[in-house]
Amino acid sequence: MYPLRRNRRLRTNESIRSLVRETIISPKDFLVPLFVVEGKGLKEEIASMPNYYRLSLDNLTKEVKELWSLGLKSVLLFVKVDDKLKDNSGTEALNPNGLMQRAIKTVKDACPDMIVMTDVALDPFSIYGHDGIIHNGQILNDETTSVLAEMSLSHAKAGADFVAPSDMMDGRIFEIRTLLEDEGFHNTGIMSYSAKYASAFYGPFRDALNSAPVDAQNIPKDKKTYQMDFANRNEAIRETLMDIDEGADIVMVKPGLCYLDIVRDIVNAVDVPVAVYQVSGEYAMLKAAAEKGWLDHDAVMIEQVTAIKRAGASIIASYFAKDIVKIINT
Repeated sequence: MYPLRRNRRLRTNESIRSLVRETIISPKDFLVPLFVVEGKGLKEEIASMPNYYRLSLDNLTKEVKELWSLGLKSVLLFVKVDDKLKDNSGTEALNPNGLMQRAIKTVKDACPDMIVMTDVALDPFSIYGHDGIIHNGQILNDETTSVLAEMSLSHAKAGADFVAPSDMMDGRIFEIRTLLEDEGFHNTGIMSYSAKYASAFYGPFRDALNSAPVDAQNIPKDKKTYQMDFANRNEAIRETLMDIDEGADIVMVKPGLCYLDIVRDIVNAVDVPVAVYQVSGEYAMLKAAAEKGWLDHDAVMIEQVTAIKRAGASIIASYFAKDIVKIINT
């Protein structure tokens, strides 16, 4: 009762604010996405993602060692595949000496205790830029899930700790889990992109991997037949619960900031860790606004990831991870 209770007493200075703070960000919260490219000595800045890079394997080694020194202990690998290796069935994705497989081994050689998660989807390997095999203008679900399962097995054999199916095909978690179990990879985990929305925030990522859907006759122009309608909320719960029933160990919501209501809904509904992907468009928008001098980059960056954790995320996949950790470690 006023004035006996004055809420501002707990906001008087930073010492008391930090003492009673409800949501604390730490290096342990982050999963670091890394883009890998063929070559040597390469560190290619992505034009639409300032200060973020595609790395050749030698520079990947340096990067993961730096991440580890900062307390960042988990990475999520993506590969940029040469166009000549792309087809409509993901052949190169199953190559035991492919770029992804070598990238997994590179990280494990450099940092054996680093948790390695791998992107499992066909779009980097597809001549059409889609997450599935295409026939007569349709994305084939079951034929695609079979390839995704083999792809996951290949990653597990290379040393991946978790595979991360990002495709949104129906039933792929069950097929992946079954094959991993049959082949003895009982401890290889699955982080499922369970609630992945057909979002306009993915553009810079597709630039990074040259994986946007191609503009061609009889090819779907977008991914709306498999990624979720961003107007839907209850569907996210259904998708997530199905993935858990099929064997997912961690579930993900993607994108981040526009979907924090979904994050909270899922956290309230499940008993497994919930990851959130703060995607390339979210990263690029802040970079652009900060470059214009319209926003304080570091202040907004910290506020954004705090909001994601406050919504209930156990894991935050973020391109800001290294920058944030450098700030909070000081």
